[in-house]
Amino acid sequence: MVELDQYKTKLADYDGPLAELKASLQLTSKKERIAELERYMEAPDFWTDPDRSQKITRELKGLQNAVKTYEGLESQKEDIELLLEMGYEENDPSIIPEIEETLTNYVNTIEEMRVQVLLSGEYDANNAILSLNAGAGGTEACDWASMLYRMYTRWAERHGFSVEVLDFLDGDEAGIKSVKIQINGENAYGLLRSEHGVHRLVRISPFNAAGKRQTSFVSCDVMPDIEEDLDVEINDDDIRIDTYRSSGAGGQHINKTSSAIRITHFPTGIVVTCQNERSQFQNKDKAMQMLKAKLYLLKQQENLEKASGIRGDVKDIAWGSQIRSYVLQPYTMVKDLRTGEESGNAQAVLDGALDPFISAYLKWMSAGCPKRNAGGDDL
Repeated sequence: MVELDQYKTKLADYDGPLAELKASLQLTSKKERIAELERYMEAPDFWTDPDRSQKITRELKGLQNAVKTYEGLESQKEDIELLLEMGYEENDPSIIPEIEETLTNYVNTIEEMRVQVLLSGEYDANNAILSLNAGAGGTEACDWASMLYRMYTRWAERHGFSVEVLDFLDGDEAGIKSVKIQINGENAYGLLRSEHGVHRLVRISPFNAAGKRQTSFVSCDVMPDIEEDLDVEINDDDIRIDTYRSSGAGGQHINKTSSAIRITHFPTGIVVTCQNERSQFQNKDKAMQMLKAKLYLLKQQENLEKASGIRGDVKDIAWGSQIRSYVLQPYTMVKDLRTGEESGNAQAVLDGALDPFISAYLKWMSAGCPKRNAGGDDL
């Protein structure tokens, strides 16, 4: 049967990626580390240090999942080969749906694991703190910010991640001026760091009485939630701490007290805010933690740029600075201007279908970040 030949060819096409995945996973080292961690856990005093025991338990679970998933791939491949053999011998078309389903699961798992292997950064496994700020476009930009906020919360839900609102500022007429959320889940930061940059929307604006096409921009900042106390010195004279009354979608409590905190770091111009916690002191601690993380990452970036002789571009939230364009009129398309990844189903992307763009970004980064596609800004 022609279908069997096609499935056999597709299965063979993934022999190379499977072998590359096995080499990248370093399974022998992982199994040795699993045995080492299991010995640690057998010690009678293992649970006396909760922080250390939780860290080891989390590492062990991640290693075991990686090994189990890969071994499951090898088992799936054997099952598909057996099904194909049965199909050829019995010439029975009823086996086709089972082969197709098993092969689809096999291919999807390989692609998912290839992405996971690329998440090797120091803080990739951490939770992510994502900030959206409306830029050029007025009320239209504020509405665009609310659309992106929905997109990222939908994406988080698809992955079983939880979302906490850390700071929220409504638009004057509609939408959101700015919002800061924490997305909690394994590898949240490693996946979402692809979203850092300016996002551009083109559509017929519902706020334009003339029904004209309008372009608006929102900047997205992504940083890891670094829980450990970073060795970052902050001079008291270099910061200003302001308190203000919380606002927005944060619940009744935050609207009654001036518990929200804003910290401004004068040397860098970095501003961090938090209004989610129950008290001013908790908000201050969380904001200071975010400031330390930002300064730490900034220092790392500066060191990287010095070592490679490059300087990162400073981007305005406006024309010519976007990383991704979302076009809803006169046609529908979402295109990433760094990787060239695109989708004609803009609504699905806005409903949280971001994984193809995230995967393309991680592969683009691992390949050395080639130049942006020529003419990318013409979308």
